Amino acid sequence: MDITTLCYMEKDGKYLMLHRIKKKNDINEGKWIAPGGHCENGESPDDCVKREVMEETGIKLNSVRFRGIVTFYSKAIADNRNDLYEDEAENPLSKDITDYMCLFTSDDFDLSGAVDENGQLMDCNEGVLDWILKDDLTKLDLWKGDLIFLDLIKNPQQPFFSLKLTYEGDVLTEAVLDGKLIDLNTI
Repeated sequence: MDITTLCYMEKDGKYLMLHRIKKKNDINEGKWIAPGGHCENGESPDDCVKREVMEETGIKLNSVRFRGIVTFYSKAIADNRNDLYEDEAENPLSKDITDYMCLFTSDDFDLSGAVDENGQLMDCNEGVLDWILKDDLTKLDLWKGDLIFLDLIKNPQQPFFSLKLTYEGDVLTEAVLDGKLIDLNTI
């Protein structure tokens, strides 16, 4: 079980998104996600998100807002889990995986270390960074469950939430928000 972070940084009605196309054996390969990553020993989620965003983008987060916790339950499916989690090398195809993701937003950050002299975003070793209009996010190749929490965080008054997303391979099979089942046909 891992604890990860994700931060949606907002500027001018856009979120900074990462198109994951460079990293080998990436469970998010080809998807668009926000910057973030795995917590290291001794890190709080706040520490982790600030470090991961800096490593992936060069952006220094001045402040963040912890919006919710997302439980990802991935049911093992043969031929879809190879090499995705190196620490499960014994038999990764036979294991279900549960990860907890701490979801953050921020509109208070320093871009000075993230852009070149022309104001263009620096290169990222995990994919391509781009500022995407919030209204255009649904046009991207996103995980279906991301649409649920993106809808939640667009409301600044949304209270802290707990969301459980169950996947079988790439298919979202169940979503539960604050203990209540979500009808997947409405997503």
